[in-house]
Amino acid sequence: MEARLNMFGNENAAKLLKHFTAAGRAITESTLSDTVQELVKIRVSQINGCAFCLDIHTKEAAHAGETALRLNLIAGWREATVYTEAERAALELAEQGTRIADGAGGVPDDAWANAAKYFDEGELAALVALIALMNAFNRLNVVLRNPAGDYRVGQFA
Repeated sequence: MEARLNMFGNENAAKLLKHFTAAGRAITESTLSDTVQELVKIRVSQINGCAFCLDIHTKEAAHAGETALRLNLIAGWREATVYTEAERAALELAEQGTRIADGAGGVPDDAWANAAKYFDEGELAALVALIALMNAFNRLNVVLRNPAGDYRVGQFA
């Protein structure tokens, strides 16, 4: 399988990726924990069916020390006992922010309030930006049919 468009081989596409990457860097430099960031990236990518991003973020999370058990249970986080309450709040906000079209009224107040119990305003800003950015990356990769499976840890560092 080949991607429909090489985002690195086109001047306009490469410029777009440069700005997306800069936004991502602002998020990674925030105080939002790396663990929460990777869990959210994976869950959003699962919901959106983005194998390209799942390949990247599951490998990066494992390399950073995330356990196979926690990685394997992300899709079923509600029933899994291996996540902290803060991680669960972030995963809930990620799901609600990704599935906006599935519910009337957008993200429910209780999901926001729960996340606000565990994250300060700067972390909430980073979390919301991460959810939005991952949705954008997922959509790019799904539309372009970027193939998955060959990612090497640190490849896009």
